[in-house]
Amino acid sequence: MKNINKFKSFSITKLVVPFVMVSLLFTSCSEESVIELVPFNSVSENVAFQTPALIDLSVTGMYNAAELGNYNGAGSRGYIFGAAFIQQGDNRGEDVVNLAAFYQLTYTGTYDATSANNVYYWADGYRLINRTNIVIEGVEKAAAAGVISQELANDYIGQAKFFRAITHNELLIHFARPFQDNNGANLGVPYREIPYTNPANIELGLAQGRNTVAECYTKILKDLDDAETLLYSKTDRAGAAQIERISKEAAIAYKTRVYLHMRDWTNVILEGNKLNGKYAMTANPDTPFASNNSNSESIFSIANGATNNPGVNGSLPSMYHPPIPAAANGRGLIAISPIIWRDPTWLIDDKRRAEGTMVITGNAAYYPNTKFTNKYKDAVNKTDAAPIIRYAEVALNMAEAYARSNDVVEGLARLNSVRNRSLANPLTQAYTAASFASNIDLLGAVLKERRIEFICEGRRWADISRLQNDANFPISGIPAKIANAGFATAAPALAAYALGTPYTGALGVNAFTYDNFKFIWPLPQLELDANPTLRAQQNPGY
Repeated sequence: MKNINKFKSFSITKLVVPFVMVSLLFTSCSEESVIELVPFNSVSENVAFQTPALIDLSVTGMYNAAELGNYNGAGSRGYIFGAAFIQQGDNRGEDVVNLAAFYQLTYTGTYDATSANNVYYWADGYRLINRTNIVIEGVEKAAAAGVISQELANDYIGQAKFFRAITHNELLIHFARPFQDNNGANLGVPYREIPYTNPANIELGLAQGRNTVAECYTKILKDLDDAETLLYSKTDRAGAAQIERISKEAAIAYKTRVYLHMRDWTNVILEGNKLNGKYAMTANPDTPFASNNSNSESIFSIANGATNNPGVNGSLPSMYHPPIPAAANGRGLIAISPIIWRDPTWLIDDKRRAEGTMVITGNAAYYPNTKFTNKYKDAVNKTDAAPIIRYAEVALNMAEAYARSNDVVEGLARLNSVRNRSLANPLTQAYTAASFASNIDLLGAVLKERRIEFICEGRRWADISRLQNDANFPISGIPAKIANAGFATAAPALAAYALGTPYTGALGVNAFTYDNFKFIWPLPQLELDANPTLRAQQNPGY
C-alpha cells in the first residue's frame, strides 16, 4: 500500500472555513447567553467534497479544529486537544500548581455554568464533533460518486470517527460521573452523530438530551472499533504523519484507555496486546518530547507549528515553560507541585528530574527554585505537539489491568518497561517480584508511576475521576492542593521542593468530597438556554 496522507499545515485562515459547519455562536459567557445551531456557509458541503484536494483540506480542517478552538471571541487557546486539554486535565488535579489567572477557576473548583474555561471546552468539543459528522457524510457521498476511492474514503471516515469518539470521551470525564458510579446509569453527555447542516437536523440537535454514561461508552467503543477497521496503519503513512495523523494503532491504543475507565481489565489487555512489536519505549524519557514528530513511542499527537498554533495564550511552552533564559522562552503559568515532586516513589536520581532536559528551575528573576516541566521546549516557533496518547500509557494501562487480574509477572514487566528507562541504575533500582507483597502493592506502584510519567500531560484528572471509591486505592473527590498565594505574586520555593521527605506543608486549596456537586462541571448556561431538553438535565447543584 502506498504512503498517503502526509500531514499538512495550513494557516488559520484556511482552517476556519473549509466547509459547512454548525456554528455554536456565543455572545458572552457572562451576559445574555445563547447557543444557536445554525449552518455557517462559507463553502457549501457540496463544494467542499467535490475534489480530492478539497476533501483532504476538509479532513485537515478537522485536525486544526481539534488543536485551536475558539475562546470567548478572544482567538484560539488550544481547545479542545491543544494546550487547553493538557492544562485542564492538570489543573483539576493536585500534581501541578497554577500560578496565574489562567485556569484558576478550574484549579480551585470555583467554576459555574458561565465560566469560560469549561463553557468553551464544551462548545469547541461539539464544534469538533459536528465537523467530524460533516466529514463522514461528505466523504461517504464523495466515495459513492467516485470522487475518491472507497479505500481512501474509509481512512478519512476512520479519522473522523476517532475524533468523534475521543471528543465525546473527553467531555464525558469532565461533565459526568465516572462509569463505576451506578455502573454507567448516570447521565453522560449528548452523543451527536449527525451533521447540523440543515434545519431538520438542527431541530433534532436542539432537542437532543444526554445519553447515559454507559450509552456513551458503547458508542465511543463502536466508533473506535469502526476506526480500527477503516483506518490505515501507521506504516502506510509517511514521516511525521505516522504520529500526527490518526492511525489504526491510535484507535487500538485509545481503547485501552476507555476500557480502563470501564474497569474492563480483560479488554485492556486484549487491545494492548494488539500493539506488541509495533511501538517501543524510547531509551530516554525525554525523546518523545524532544523529537515529538518522530520517535518509537508517540502514537498520536496533535501537531503545532509556526503556521498553525494557538499563539502565546495557548501554546504548551507558553503555559508551562518559564521565561528562562529569555523572556521569549515561555510564561511559566503552571509549575510542578511539591506534592508529587517530593513523593518518595519518585527516586532522587530519576532522569525525569534532569535539570535542563525535563525540568527547568526558576531563577532569581522568575520564581526562584520553583520547578517547571521542560517537556514543551519551543516557545519561539511553538512546534511542541500536544500528546494525546503514548505507548507508555498503553503499557501502564496494561500493567494496571494485569495487577488487578492478579498477574504480577506481566504487570511487573509492563511497569518496568516504562520506569526502567528513567532509572539511573536499573540493575539495582528496578522493581522485582520481591518488591511487592501482593498484586495490590504492584497496583499501587503502577498508579504512582502514572503520576510521575504523565506529569504535565493532562492525564491526572482522568485518573482522579476513574479511581473514585476504588476498592484498593480509592480517591474521594478532588484532592487538596497547594495554593498559589495570589496568582503570580508567590510560588512554592526552595524549601517546598526539598527532597528526602514527603511534602507536609500548607495546602491552601481545599479538597472536594466526591458527593460535592462541583466534582463535575456544569452544562454551560448557553447550551441550556438553547436546548430545553438539556435545561432539565443540568448536573445537580448548579
